[in-house]
Amino acid sequence: MKLVIAIIQPDKLEEVKDELYRSEINLITVSEVLGHGRQKGVTEFYRGAKETGNLLRKIRLEIAVNDTFLEPAIKAIVTGAKTGETGDGKIFVLDMKECVRIRTEERGSTAIG
Repeated sequence: MKLVIAIIQPDKLEEVKDELYRSEINLITVSEVLGHGRQKGVTEFYRGAKETGNLLRKIRLEIAVNDTFLEPAIKAIVTGAKTGETGDGKIFVLDMKECVRIRTEERGSTAIG
C-alpha cells in the first residue's frame, strides 16, 4: 500500500482527475494549499489574476493505492498535470503502514477499495 501525494497547478485539477478516473482510481482527497518551489518569485496567472510573491496557490492530492495501482496513478497525474513549464509540481510516494475503513473496520489493502 502506498500514499501518493501530488502538488499540482490549480488549473490542472480537472485534467488530473479525468486521467485518474480513466485509470480506475476514484478515491482522492483534494486540498487547496499555498507554497513555492524553485519558481519562487515567478509571476503566475490564476483565473486571470496575476499572482506574485513567496506563496502561490497549489492543489494537493492525496491518493491511497494498492501497489498495483501505483504506476497508473503516477502516470495519470503526470499526464494530466504536465505543461513542461517550471511549477508543474511534484509527486511524493510514501509507504503506508495501515489503512482502516471506519464503517466496516476492514484493514489493509481491502480497506483502500
